[in-house]
Amino acid sequence: MGTTLALNMYASAGVGVLALLLGMALTRYIPFLKRFCIPAPVTGGLIISLATLLLYSVWGIECSFDGTIKDICMMLFFTSVGFQCDLFAIRKGGRLMVIMVILVAVLITVQNFISVGIAKGLGLSPLLGMAAGSIPMCGGHGTSGGFSPLLEQMGLQGASSITMAAATFGLVAGSLIGGPLAELLIHRHRLASQSTKDDVMKGVEAIEAGIQNKTDISKEKAFREYLTATCQLLIAMALGSGISYLLAMTGITFPTYFGALLAAFAMRNLLGLSPRLAKGLCVGRIISIGDICLLLFLGMAMASLRLWELASMALPLLLILICQMAFMALYAAFVAFPIMGKSYNSAALVSGLVGFGLGATPNAMANMSAVCLKYRYTAVPFIIVPIIGAMFVDIINTGIITIFLNLI
Repeated sequence: MGTTLALNMYASAGVGVLALLLGMALTRYIPFLKRFCIPAPVTGGLIISLATLLLYSVWGIECSFDGTIKDICMMLFFTSVGFQCDLFAIRKGGRLMVIMVILVAVLITVQNFISVGIAKGLGLSPLLGMAAGSIPMCGGHGTSGGFSPLLEQMGLQGASSITMAAATFGLVAGSLIGGPLAELLIHRHRLASQSTKDDVMKGVEAIEAGIQNKTDISKEKAFREYLTATCQLLIAMALGSGISYLLAMTGITFPTYFGALLAAFAMRNLLGLSPRLAKGLCVGRIISIGDICLLLFLGMAMASLRLWELASMALPLLLILICQMAFMALYAAFVAFPIMGKSYNSAALVSGLVGFGLGATPNAMANMSAVCLKYRYTAVPFIIVPIIGAMFVDIINTGIITIFLNLI
């Protein structure tokens, strides 16, 4: 009979931090991890989960992790996502951004139809299809961790391991497909000729200079801003708990973080109507806190994976993921590229769409940078993709996933 090693919430959090630090060290020295934008906690957490798999397989020791701090970090991260959703940004992006938002919504919907359809065709639970649909594809590891408890509650055993494995597959696939597909489109339609590295680097440096805030800020002011940002996050989470209670009364299944995300979204856009009140929103600091919480959340989520639960799902999961990868390439080349105008900007945007359609926004940025390094720098994709990736993908994805979960 096996033995269970139960870790309390502090020990579980410590293991998650260890996973993060291990991943950061490995990412620094292994070029492959940098090339494919594999998040540090994913790398470190996978190593720890492999160690727990060894303990279980050889000595029969099952590690049990307390998810209290992990769930708090998840809630803080998705609340920060709500604060990033500025509806006025759509107008700044113009027509091309609106088109991209629509393309993303269609992509997310079809990804779920494909995965659920294949799962049903194989005689498996449609929940497995959801675990390999837009939750890990467009959602990445963050959304995977957010929806895994709900999928397990609905009856999918090993949902966390399945979604995290699919998200990791998507990260690599998104990087492998995005750049080559854009290059094929550029070459076929003769959209650009190969440029020199120096010319491209000037453009890359320009966009980096525009993104980075290099203003000198005192420690006291920084502390006040982080304190204000933390308070705003907690207020949104408190309001969100009330919203979640009201949503639960409808009988519709929502993820636990959805109320807080909606509350933050409302706070950002309602306060944004007043320039004076909008200045009080510390969105930059909120994003920083959210990013830290995401790293900690992923470290704890990946370290606590029960990989032995993947064995029975390996082949069906692989089939679904291969189909997702094929669909993404076809959708990008034959739907997104023509709709966006068959231009050089369109080709660069296609590489970005593949990046966060299968992986995450950093993959999208890396794909577009690779295209620009070979040809020429263009600013439009570097403006549109980060805004969509940061502000709209998670909101749209959460809504569509919720609809699917209540229909299947």
